[in-house]
Amino acid sequence: MIPMTLGEIADRLSGRLVTTESTDAGAVVRGRSDTDSRNIGAGDIFFAKPGEATDGHLFAPKAEQQGAALAVVERELELGIPQIVVEDVVAALGALATEVVARVRALGRMRVVAVTGSNGKTTTKNLLKAIFERHGNVVAPIASFNNEVGAPTTFLQVDEGTDTLIAEMGASKVGEIRTLTEMARPDIGIVLMVGLAHAGEFGGIERIEQAKSEMIEALREGGIAVLNADDPRVARMAAKAPGRIVRFGRGEQADVRASGIEVSQEGTRFVLHVPDHEPVQVRFPVIGEHHVMNALAATAAAYAAGIPATDVVATLAEVTRAERWRMELLVREPITVINDAYNANPNSMAAALRTLAQIARPGQRTVAVLGEMSELGEQSVAEHDKLGELAVRLGIAQTVVVGRGARPLYLAAVAQGSWDNEATFVEDADEAFDFLRDYLRSGDLVLVKSSNSAGLRVLGDRIGDYVKGLLA
Repeated sequence: MIPMTLGEIADRLSGRLVTTESTDAGAVVRGRSDTDSRNIGAGDIFFAKPGEATDGHLFAPKAEQQGAALAVVERELELGIPQIVVEDVVAALGALATEVVARVRALGRMRVVAVTGSNGKTTTKNLLKAIFERHGNVVAPIASFNNEVGAPTTFLQVDEGTDTLIAEMGASKVGEIRTLTEMARPDIGIVLMVGLAHAGEFGGIERIEQAKSEMIEALREGGIAVLNADDPRVARMAAKAPGRIVRFGRGEQADVRASGIEVSQEGTRFVLHVPDHEPVQVRFPVIGEHHVMNALAATAAAYAAGIPATDVVATLAEVTRAERWRMELLVREPITVINDAYNANPNSMAAALRTLAQIARPGQRTVAVLGEMSELGEQSVAEHDKLGELAVRLGIAQTVVVGRGARPLYLAAVAQGSWDNEATFVEDADEAFDFLRDYLRSGDLVLVKSSNSAGLRVLGDRIGDYVKGLLA
């Protein structure tokens, strides 16, 4: 963070500053900001966020012990460090982020590249970070820090030397992306797709489209909209763009597009087409045809920023995985295990299943270990049904369905034609592991996929460790 005095911070947060005998309003703070006391170190700012399970105020003494220079609280505590008492800690976090970003941008150096969409945000964010790091200092979120806490925590890492801020912006209701973009209005805003992620919370796909379009509406004057030309809901956001539009996709209408896509267990190959540049062959080690669209989105943003296509191609060749637990190849021999169980919705689940079928070698058994897709509301049963039918149509050798929430997927697979034990239902991850330990054999190809709340990412790692143990 840029250096600010305690008085300046208190004024920006509309809070009451409580100093100590050894500090006053002129004391300067420039450490990192966090709501997790475990991440606090010397000189940092601890935001004591109340939560559903616990209260951050309880951990303020620990933050002090670890060297915090300031605590932002909703009630005054017995601490030996300065405090700023505010009405709402989360709102205060956002207010400080807004101020810091504005001050850094006033220096005329930093640009903001933001990405949203129902699928692919974190992968695209990682690709953007890798590409833009070749051209300066980059601040980007870790993991999926894309909500009202994670995003401003990332924004507060910028300082006078930051060239690019990569912002991943997620939402579970209309208005949340607008709130985040008000903290850091994008110079380049990317919308990947409009799908059914969080459909239950949003109240329908039309409201999801409305929420994602907030990214484009919030672009700075002269900002560039990077839009998925293959998604009609995204494509029509062009009408809301304040300036230039760069389209990406697989069709001819896209400015940045891919052709000749080839998918295998070693990754993906495609021909990249960028305006004013000869078509070029790309070797992209990330598994899954659906990740090509994420690569195109990042390439389109780089093109909008004036980064040469040759730099982008070189960077894509160096990226070996989308993210931890996202189409992550854990082990190749004697059984290939892919763990994609960090997140799931109907689009990403279908894409993962198609990838499993695509990359299987002739005669190789495919095994899909599938858990619940959360936050689908009244559409949950129907969407799980569709996936059970898809698994059968794709010829998946064994579909293992884990947990009651995903049981409609199993029932649909059976109804569609899995009559010879091609589909199996188990109650939990332990039962799934026991089944797989007996079922798997050398040469199999295994995919583990579910929403994070289903907990199958741990099962995926456990299967990977089991397979590695076979080699010991």
